[in-house]
Amino acid sequence: MRQCGILMPVSSLPGPGGIGCFGKQAYAFVDFLNRAGQQLWQILPLSPTGYGDSPYQSCSAFAGNPYFIDLETLVDEGLLEASDITKWDWGEDAAHVDYGKLYNSRFMVLRKAYQTFLEKCHGVHGMEQYLPDDWYAFTLKNENWLPDYALYMAGKKAFKMQSWQQWPEELRDRQPEALKEFAEENADEVGFWTFLQYEFDKQWTALKQHANQKGVRILGDMPIYAAADSADAWTGGNLFERNRDRGFSRVAGCPPDFFSATGQLWGNPVYDWEYHRQTGFAWWVQRMRRSLELYDVVRIDHFRGFDTYWAIPAGSETAINGKWEKGPGMELFRAMESAIGYPLPIVAEDLGELFDSVRELLRESGYPGMKVLQFGFGGGNEFLPYSYTRNTVVYPGTHDNTTLTDWWENAASEQEKGFARVYLNLKSDEDAVPALLDAVLSSVSDTAIVPMFDWLGLGGEARLNSPGRTDGNWSWRMLDGAATDALAYYIRSRCWVYGRTSAPAEVPQAQHRPQPESAKAMEEQKQPTLRTSKQKKHKKHKR
Repeated sequence: MRQCGILMPVSSLPGPGGIGCFGKQAYAFVDFLNRAGQQLWQILPLSPTGYGDSPYQSCSAFAGNPYFIDLETLVDEGLLEASDITKWDWGEDAAHVDYGKLYNSRFMVLRKAYQTFLEKCHGVHGMEQYLPDDWYAFTLKNENWLPDYALYMAGKKAFKMQSWQQWPEELRDRQPEALKEFAEENADEVGFWTFLQYEFDKQWTALKQHANQKGVRILGDMPIYAAADSADAWTGGNLFERNRDRGFSRVAGCPPDFFSATGQLWGNPVYDWEYHRQTGFAWWVQRMRRSLELYDVVRIDHFRGFDTYWAIPAGSETAINGKWEKGPGMELFRAMESAIGYPLPIVAEDLGELFDSVRELLRESGYPGMKVLQFGFGGGNEFLPYSYTRNTVVYPGTHDNTTLTDWWENAASEQEKGFARVYLNLKSDEDAVPALLDAVLSSVSDTAIVPMFDWLGLGGEARLNSPGRTDGNWSWRMLDGAATDALAYYIRSRCWVYGRTSAPAEVPQAQHRPQPESAKAMEEQKQPTLRTSKQKKHKKHKR
């Protein structure tokens, strides 16, 4: 049952087009995982990014991110020319996503692909309409969310990206005649957003099948909340707590914690759980079915919110004045398992302030919880390996933590590092990161997940997300050529030593971590990045 995997967002894959996608580099990464003896590829939510470029503030709980559609595949399908990709400025830094440039260019290219698709399907001179059979199969299969999502996105364009709460009243309130008229007037725009989901689904399904054939399962992420400005909130009605003016009365977040002294104000509307009970949790069943189509295993973000959640009055400037409320507990998970018909393959993100009732919910569910080694050296003994249990998933750090290298060099206190030196029996600080990784892999936890940036030994420049910061997150990308055969061999060897994978072809005698990126590759790919005078240059460890 012992297994291992790598956390690597799709957006962080290398390749052309300014952001990682479902193209050749994604297939190459799956092959790298296979060579490295990994059974799991953990990714972030595949949903479209929203406020702050966050995949946890998406405009849809069901749709896929159009940025992940591989443009080179569209060239192969005859929907684009190669020049359509190369003529755009996707950003100057191969190691980071430039979301501003991506937003201004990506959809222009995708709109051309859509027009070519229509010409191929409809005929250039008004011939009888014909769409592929798989188009009809896809739209029929997803009819419970796709039409509303496409109409919502058409509304966002028509009303200059304003929140649906600022739309004309008849559309804001979803009056049937107004919706019908708007859909007819914007049929081409609705078709465009439907086309993007069709292409996303085709490409992701093919990539996931390749991963599964290579013995790699996808561990995906389900955010607990929907965004306030989303198709879900627009269509959801009574799914969320509302006030007399049809606005949201309270929003979600978390109280002051390790990451923020004023808590985190996420701004997502909180659910009206009594209404969900009355419907048999139908929306959640639908959402879980969709997640299980996309992923093999589902990590539920902020699992503790199903026991108790922090509800903050709408309009608050911080999360301090929130209040703990009772969630649906096991009633929700029993309803989903009953409807879907088998035990759900769930990982519970049970981090943060935990009450005994949260621990009881996790125990009753039987789902594995999470352990984060970085938290262990500041006095949190439950995060030290000697206290783990088998039914857990252990990480050196998650997407919300900085990298191990940056943690050791800059973030960890002297007290934490002093304790870590003793705990890990370090002979030299240069051995700290490999020793921390070994502590994760050697633990009793059935599953160990290591972020790719930690296997690469990268510093703070590779941090994915700093909770509480509204910009500059979610942008790190791995450089092309970093996932070498030597690194795959090293990873497999370390995981094999601790019983998490089969032996490499040649059993190692002694090992040193390979340099992940050659000097030549770094020189060829790394472009100047904007740095403030206060930012430190991270030292390189000898490996």
